[in-house]
Amino acid sequence: MSRALFFLLAVALLPIALCAKEETEDLGPVIGIDLGTTYSCVGVLENGNVEIIPNDQGNRITPSYVAFADATSERLVGDAAKNQAASNPLNTVFDVKRLIGRRYNEPTVQRDKKLLPFRIVGKDEKPHVEVEINGEDKVFSPEEISAMVLSKLRKTAEDFLGKKVTRAVVTVPAYFNDAQRSATRDAGVIAGLDVLRIINEPTAAALAYGLDKTKEEEEKNILVFDLGGGTFDVTLLTIDKGVFEVLATNGDTHLGGEDFDQRLMEYFVNLWKRKHGDDMSKDKRALGKLRREVEKAKRELSSKTQVRVEIEALFGGKDLSETLTRARFEQLNEDLFKKTLKPVSKVVKDSGLSKDEIHEIVLVGGSTRIPKVKELVKSFFDDKEPHTDINPDEAIAYGAAIQAGILSGDRDILKKNLVLLDVTPLSLGIETLGGVMSKIIKRNTVVPTKKSESFTTTVDNQDTIAVHVYEGERAMTKDCHLLGQFDLTGLTPAPKGQPQVIVTFDIDENGIVKVSAEDKGSKSKKEITIEDRNSGRLSEEEIERMVREAEDYADEDAAVSAKVDAKHDLESYIASLRSKIDAMGSKLASDDKSDIDSSISDAETFVRNIDFSSTEVDAIEERRKTLEEQAVPLLGPGAGYQGKDEL
Repeated sequence: MSRALFFLLAVALLPIALCAKEETEDLGPVIGIDLGTTYSCVGVLENGNVEIIPNDQGNRITPSYVAFADATSERLVGDAAKNQAASNPLNTVFDVKRLIGRRYNEPTVQRDKKLLPFRIVGKDEKPHVEVEINGEDKVFSPEEISAMVLSKLRKTAEDFLGKKVTRAVVTVPAYFNDAQRSATRDAGVIAGLDVLRIINEPTAAALAYGLDKTKEEEEKNILVFDLGGGTFDVTLLTIDKGVFEVLATNGDTHLGGEDFDQRLMEYFVNLWKRKHGDDMSKDKRALGKLRREVEKAKRELSSKTQVRVEIEALFGGKDLSETLTRARFEQLNEDLFKKTLKPVSKVVKDSGLSKDEIHEIVLVGGSTRIPKVKELVKSFFDDKEPHTDINPDEAIAYGAAIQAGILSGDRDILKKNLVLLDVTPLSLGIETLGGVMSKIIKRNTVVPTKKSESFTTTVDNQDTIAVHVYEGERAMTKDCHLLGQFDLTGLTPAPKGQPQVIVTFDIDENGIVKVSAEDKGSKSKKEITIEDRNSGRLSEEEIERMVREAEDYADEDAAVSAKVDAKHDLESYIASLRSKIDAMGSKLASDDKSDIDSSISDAETFVRNIDFSSTEVDAIEERRKTLEEQAVPLLGPGAGYQGKDEL
């Protein structure tokens, strides 16, 4: 990138950066969120340093799972929801990122409907999930489920920072269309968050990777290969003295680790059928257990050449005990792994660069830990070693937190003079005579951007023009995706070909599109933001209803937190007793030692089997008190509970 171009780009975006700083001053912190298909992550930038925030279980990534108890309206989010998924498959919801912003009749939605254990139903032409609460069926949109995960991440950040959080930067796959981006923003609104910016996941990862390279003199071309749990993106960027310019992007919004898991599940279902003659494919609980174990096996195969998959009483009272080799795993998913190389090739071609002009390859997303994936990428770039020195699970949230720091006016990060120039993933245009796709904004155009083109009438004395807005790369609109439509009325009657109608596309920094049409003769004008229901956008009434319902769950979420605290107290007390018994040694009578050991073992079993959807906090606290009553007479007052004061 030339110095002249750098100057022009930096100056062009400077007012945006300044406005953002002025608007967000003194409004508290801005957090960065990676809202993932299988796992999500939240970070914050403080004094120039990014902190990835651990959740209440001490984990830095949170499962994107939401569960509803069978008999109550209690809701679990994150680790607690995933832990009980196998026993409550119909009411445990995950992978909704694959549904958000889509239409119910899309092939990918119909395929997911057959594979996912919970019910997916159509409502207003959009996919919704249906669960049972208090014996009644309740329907939630993907935005609502995503909002529950975002609320969990928001609470995690608030607990860490000790202050209220209302603003965030949220990442989306680079190949998300406008409907999916708008739906993601809606989810943030329902969760009580003002989403200041939506940025592409690979761009966020590049920001994380390139932060310490902003002072390097040499311009670098970096390819980010982002293979996560449910989506896949490839983005090629240039980093030059703090300017991150996206050159090209491509990907697949329905390819990732979940697809690899599904192949393994199908393998074991067929293997079971051959060995036992039983078909477990309709048993939701059996599939839930299998899903949990194959995911674990997949992860282990990244560091081992074979693993043992063992599940007690999987189906029909019979156990599963099979060896899975890395070679078999690679064979089952070979076509999916190779499928990732097509977008890579497309991005390199679109950028106009050759392979040897790409200086660095960065792997992010949990699925890039798979050795075969690394091998394919390395081979494609003629044995150039990809970089794996950033945490693939946290890199996207890290980059989002950097962008959040810029928007919040963090002085340390502003000193680096970072400028982020992203691009449109697909071409945008309108339908013209004969169903032709007339492209106004070409794919890989840097955003924000604004462009206008002139069109005319096809019929004499035409007083209305229908404007149909599409995105896609095909020549005909029937092969592209309809985003929205409106009618421009009040045209001055005139012979065909004479009226001049100016159509303008305006794309903001979040990738949200506004389209306007104006008749130069009559000055009649009409515009829309592509956020209507036709593109998957929720109505204001729906958003308000969902916000209210999210607030209604606050008390139930607090109840779950109390159960988690009680469980941690019991675990700590058990560990303390074990230590005291070991210290006493032979001073404790053998019968007494046998009795207290037995009680502790029972308590440990109780802890392992705690189900937050059915176990009450009183039951957990009562188990600790019972253990204490037995321990104090044997071990002395020091064996009493040393936790929270009780009234």
